[in-house]
Amino acid sequence: MYFSYHHNDWYTWLPLAEFVYNNAEHSSTKQSPFFTIYGRNPRFDSIHISQDLPAGKLSTKLQSVQQVVKEELESAIRRFNKYSDRNMSIPPDFQPGDKVWLASKNINTTRPTKKLSEIWLGPFEVLKKIGSHAYHLKLPQQQKSVHLVFHVSLLEPVSQSTIQNQHQLQSPLVIVEEQEEWEVSQVLAQNPKEVNYGIL
Repeated sequence: MYFSYHHNDWYTWLPLAEFVYNNAEHSSTKQSPFFTIYGRNPRFDSIHISQDLPAGKLSTKLQSVQQVVKEELESAIRRFNKYSDRNMSIPPDFQPGDKVWLASKNINTTRPTKKLSEIWLGPFEVLKKIGSHAYHLKLPQQQKSVHLVFHVSLLEPVSQSTIQNQHQLQSPLVIVEEQEEWEVSQVLAQNPKEVNYGIL
């Protein structure tokens, strides 16, 4: 941080800027770092900055710089909150009977590469809401090895298609060695690599 009118001595004010920051209340803890560590906020007049200035002039300048640092810090916090709130999205509220897509990132499969697997699985039916951010889904295979409750961040609503007679396709979900895996319907081609075969 620098002040437009202090281009020649900005570095001498870094201790004061640090003090103001550590003495300011933070939104995450609702108290200043000083209070968190020492149980109190230090007085401003306890800071010593060596300056060849008369006492009255130095005091006025310190108070002015402290005010500027405080205003800049508050402005930075407002900007941060503005962009943080802009990027926050309200999670969808699903009802029993709704159809949702399930993210596959936490689903274990026996496939050799996850990059070629589906990103979203389903659609699946929502059975009920668990707490405020989780949902119980109806999966094709009701087995103990499959966890049926998922966080809302792993779900996406199924949008109704506006194209006439278009239907959502769903591959059958099978359990192989207690791991979820989608059944392969057809192998289109293969590429020989030494002894092994790579499926195309």
